[in-house]
Amino acid sequence: MHPTTPRVATVILAALAILAFAGNSLLARAALADGQIGPGSFTAIRLAAGAAVLLPWLLRGARERPNWRGALALFLYCGAFSFAYVELNAATGAMVLFAAVQITILTASFLSDDRIRAIDIAGVVLAMAGVGILLGARAAPGPILAMLSMIVAGIAWGLYSVMGRSTADPARRTAGNFLLAALFSAPLPLLDAGHAITAGGTMLAIASGAITSGLGYVVWYKVVPRLPHATVGATQLATPVVAAIAAAVLLSEPLTWRLALAALLIIGGIAATLRRAWA
Repeated sequence: MHPTTPRVATVILAALAILAFAGNSLLARAALADGQIGPGSFTAIRLAAGAAVLLPWLLRGARERPNWRGALALFLYCGAFSFAYVELNAATGAMVLFAAVQITILTASFLSDDRIRAIDIAGVVLAMAGVGILLGARAAPGPILAMLSMIVAGIAWGLYSVMGRSTADPARRTAGNFLLAALFSAPLPLLDAGHAITAGGTMLAIASGAITSGLGYVVWYKVVPRLPHATVGATQLATPVVAAIAAAVLLSEPLTWRLALAALLIIGGIAATLRRAWA
């Protein structure tokens, strides 16, 4: 096999994962911001749909011990994310979420054998600057509880991503995580007092869980073991750029200089974190 082949495959898988993350963001925003479903119901349906579509992978092979830590991290991320976005605008939520994810992953790198270097920090800072340029003008202070909820979501997702580095069977591990997380989330609809559950909101939650979450996270767990910690964090910062491009294509939103500059900075940041790994 040519030595560049694994790198090309990693780039393709990472791109697919980022497309899934961006799609998930758009689906969640459409369901929650428009009040089509409550955050508790959205989370429960999302996780149940992900568990259902991944069930065939869970049933194959010998039984193994449940991954409680991964399932708890997934549950905390999905639940905290949904409840935070009810009160935060999309830009503020993304800024807080990605900042928490970056800090969590870099801390994990510092505590592990995958030591961070100046080039890694520079790459993450460059990519985060791109996110700031893209979203900063639209961000606005939100309620403190919603901000804290999004910080919890970012920490949980960062930990979930780090846990994927030791996964031998990404599809089966993800399936198990979703099944347990779905059980954890079963009572959450009880917190949705005053929120209706519409057919549209239910379908958005199912699409989020089955496609952009369930299958998307399988792809992400295939990518994570191949990348340094810093690259795992920086790569996810491409999500708001992809979401903005998708909104431009699907919703006829304008393509701006902010988007172009943000894309260049984020791509440059990701490339910087890959320099040591692929040198």
